Amino acid sequence: MNVLVIGANGQIGKFLVQQLAQEGKHQVTAMIRKPEQADALKQLGANVVIGDLEGSVDDLAEAMKDHNAIVFTAGSGGSTGEDKTLLIDLDGAVKTMEAAQQQGITRYILVSAFGADQREKWSDAIKPYYVAKHYADRALFASDLNYTIIRPGGLKNEPGTGKISVGTDLKPGSIPREDVARVIAASLQEEKTYRMAFDLIAGDDLVEDDLVEDALGKL
Repeated sequence: MNVLVIGANGQIGKFLVQQLAQEGKHQVTAMIRKPEQADALKQLGANVVIGDLEGSVDDLAEAMKDHNAIVFTAGSGGSTGEDKTLLIDLDGAVKTMEAAQQQGITRYILVSAFGADQREKWSDAIKPYYVAKHYADRALFASDLNYTIIRPGGLKNEPGTGKISVGTDLKPGSIPREDVARVIAASLQEEKTYRMAFDLIAGDDLVEDDLVEDALGKL
């Protein structure tokens, strides 16, 4: 597959780009906003295309040309205001869904947030972030895309273990960013993850061997 990673300059994005390039199963392109980010991602093995989530749907569709899978792992970050949360995490995500459909791309993976589907689980401290993720998820549910929505728990910078737990009502937990990237990579061509949403934390199931049989089999 020709995979476009949106948010490739973020921490999960960089892990994903590197993993896909090393596996060699797919061609990977990093979508970036700033040209000065290109060299580092090229060194990880990615092609590079310029795109802006605050730009037009048509421009985003042009950036997606010649790809057949989209991964959205972008985010406005904790240092920006609520306006950027709406513009990037919600409207930016929805515009990429519209752009993908405009280009005839059917495979779409969205990195959401743990418990985004259950309002009672939202943290008051970052409630606008959860609102953005919740409604981006809902827009994807309503689309014709073959989506997978991955809702990771607290993100950690420690090395990944390759062991996960997935479910729709898990107790709160955390997971290394590297393992989130592994789950994205393992899901890309796994049809049993199509039109599915699940929470993701560290656990006992192996990503590569057991994602479908053990982990997803529990859903």
